[in-house]
Amino acid sequence: MKYLGKVFSMLAMTAAAGLLALGCANAGETRIGLMCPLTGKWASEGQDMRQIVSLLVEDANKAGGINGDTVTLVVEDDAGDPRTAALAAQKLASAGVIAVIGTYGSAVTEASQNILDESEIVQIATGSTSIRLTEKGMKSFFRTCPRDDEQARVAAKVITSKGYKKVAILHDNSSYAKGLADETRKELNGTNAEVVFFNALTPSERDYTAILTKLKASNPDLIFFTGYYNDAGTLLRQKKEMNWNVDMLGGDATNNTDLVKIAGKAAAAGFFFVSPPAAGDFEHAEARAFFARYQNVYNSQPSSVWSVLAGDAFTSIAEALKKAGKNTPQALTEFLKKTADAPVPGLTGALAFNEKGDRIGDLYRLYTVDPDGSFKMIK
Repeated sequence: MKYLGKVFSMLAMTAAAGLLALGCANAGETRIGLMCPLTGKWASEGQDMRQIVSLLVEDANKAGGINGDTVTLVVEDDAGDPRTAALAAQKLASAGVIAVIGTYGSAVTEASQNILDESEIVQIATGSTSIRLTEKGMKSFFRTCPRDDEQARVAAKVITSKGYKKVAILHDNSSYAKGLADETRKELNGTNAEVVFFNALTPSERDYTAILTKLKASNPDLIFFTGYYNDAGTLLRQKKEMNWNVDMLGGDATNNTDLVKIAGKAAAAGFFFVSPPAAGDFEHAEARAFFARYQNVYNSQPSSVWSVLAGDAFTSIAEALKKAGKNTPQALTEFLKKTADAPVPGLTGALAFNEKGDRIGDLYRLYTVDPDGSFKMIK
């Protein structure tokens, strides 16, 4: 993996040198990259990311740009795939962007990290919670989402506070889901909740009857599934088809309204999950005004919080450009790492980053799916 990272980095540097004349931003222009899954199994996430960031760019340009420069958004589709993400990062590195927003999925982000780091481009991930992403010492990598270990502490607290005694933990072997599963098992060690099952499914399968049968044999009173919404929806639907009424908890990657479409309202009802708040649950005036505008433009609301966190990434970059003093990745990096003392505004509230690039502050809330298929925050 390290070797592949070096190869991709060398390719990116070569491409950037060869296309310098074509890729550099024009005078009076600031280019910002967006890498997101516009196609593939997470396409709804990527499409919302593009729509949110595009609206914010439009607003910035209507207000005169940033420091007088017009903002140009350069979008690349990573298809939710690490190999495609590496190619997308190479293209962005060659396009003269000062920073890159994205992406969704820890393994997908990881495939882009070395390329953008070697090119000295600021990267702000939005839905990539794997702990190791900010443990590599990459100086210009940030993320607007929380880490898996923080989520694990919240999940374990929910599990124990609700009195569950026998917990089955199911993941999908992805960097995100396996990391969250491992951290939650650690957090439950020494509590009254026993982990009676710990294993993985194969993501994107159509039939999970076999793994559900194994889960049922362990006789849990709760399933904690740490994977993504598409598989969670299938599990819920097939669990109901088996007439198995065990409770099921999800991690933040299940916070997508497509889960209900996949599972059906009856099967999804009662499912609960931990997640940063959804778009409609932010109470500050700036967020309400933005999402009202989003509704008017797109006749919908974002399907999950992860696209909203892409908006946070843009507002962080914009604020850093305004106040850093220099229009360089190095100046942006230095500014963002000082936000612990002076947070910057975001759609989800005030934003601050620590020296590793992790977001500071607790965003997690508990949600449940009601009988009509709506996500309701439990206050």
